[in-house]
Amino acid sequence: MFLARSLFKMSSHNPLLRLEQRATEADQIIEYLKQQVQLLKEKTVVQASVREEKKLMVENAKLKNDIEELKKQLLEKEKKKGGRPSTAVAMPSSDHSVECISKPGPPKASGPAPSASPAANVQSPPPKEEGKKKKPEKKGGEKAEKKQAPPSQEEAPVDVSRLDLRVGRIITAEKHPDADSLYVEQVDVGEASPRTVVSGLVKHIPLDQMQNRMAVLMCNLKPAKMRGVVSQAMVMCASSPDKVEILDPPSGAAPGDRVTFQGFPGEPDKELNPKKKVWEQVQPDLRTDGQCVATYKGAAFEVAGKGVCKAQTMSNSGIK
Repeated sequence: MFLARSLFKMSSHNPLLRLEQRATEADQIIEYLKQQVQLLKEKTVVQASVREEKKLMVENAKLKNDIEELKKQLLEKEKKKGGRPSTAVAMPSSDHSVECISKPGPPKASGPAPSASPAANVQSPPPKEEGKKKKPEKKGGEKAEKKQAPPSQEEAPVDVSRLDLRVGRIITAEKHPDADSLYVEQVDVGEASPRTVVSGLVKHIPLDQMQNRMAVLMCNLKPAKMRGVVSQAMVMCASSPDKVEILDPPSGAAPGDRVTFQGFPGEPDKELNPKKKVWEQVQPDLRTDGQCVATYKGAAFEVAGKGVCKAQTMSNSGIK
């Protein structure tokens, strides 16, 4: 009888124990799952921040490139205006603050700040402002850069360096079909194809002396139509009222070699603007000296490493 009671008690207590154990295990599992969910949330946040950092790094790199470009442009402008470039170099130091930004939004606002400061130096507006007004400053600065870049050549000093003088070889020459005093030449000036040149040399130089000969040509005159034929360059000659001689390059010179002048280091215009009359201002100072060497204000027509350009016999004569 006693044994039966004890068995009954054990059988009645075991299910309760099992339920309690399972409830405890369920609580532990729930707690574990909560921890896992929290870890997943944190990992997602970390991954998102990593993506944001990568975007920021790319944006910061672009901003640095923009700032460096603006520095160069500002330095060039200050050199032309005779200013001191040291202040322009110091201004864009704010790009270091861009690297410290932790959200993708601010770089767009802070990015223009460095570029706005160089633009402010160039245009000298009121003190720079914060926030949204910096973006228009950047756009205005960029437009000013673009507008001011093309006139740079026209603002350069008017001297012989503005002329694109090159060695050329007259391949063939023939009389102009509609003008007795003009030759039409095909001239190699070091480009992919020869240029057509019209010259008024018939009265001064026989046709056979025009064939396959070296010469000096001015290659950045605006092309002009002469009696129906477009002339793309000009043959440089020593000239007087009764005599003309084509300038000879030094021996060893090749078509396309640049003619330079000591003391005049500028770069030639892509094309001379007829309204600026650069050629008309430079030409009076082009002369041969006592040894027939072609000069500009005493500086010889020189092909680097090869020698000077000369007339055959004409000394102390004008050049055109």
